[in-house]
Amino acid sequence: MRNLADAIENFIIRQLLEDSEDTVLVQRNELADKLSCAPSQISYVLSTRFTPEKGYLVESRRGSGGFVRIVRVTPPAKEEKHQETARSLLEHWAKRGVITAREYALLKYMLEIINADEKKKITVLQNAITKMLSVR
Repeated sequence: MRNLADAIENFIIRQLLEDSEDTVLVQRNELADKLSCAPSQISYVLSTRFTPEKGYLVESRRGSGGFVRIVRVTPPAKEEKHQETARSLLEHWAKRGVITAREYALLKYMLEIINADEKKKITVLQNAITKMLSVR
């Protein structure tokens, strides 16, 4: 039998693959009921397996009607035909609606003035997006 954390992760990844926008909205309690586990186990999987370093952002709203939004912020490997650049990542986020046109313009300008290699620019972008989503 598979590990429960693996089952939760696989369920969420299947949902992401079915969604053409790379975004999934789930209610933690409903998902826990569906998978016969505690909501804290869902939280554990979200905090350890869906991180910015692994290409995901997680936004959580608590209270009645609360939800968890999981966004894949890096294109899946099958979509990447060339080495990822900070600019291509930014364009991917804009196309998927992760960021607004205004945020895109601001981040694009920031990329132009940063004196850093592509890896560092990508890290800066991921950190900026994480901060921006935490205040929405």
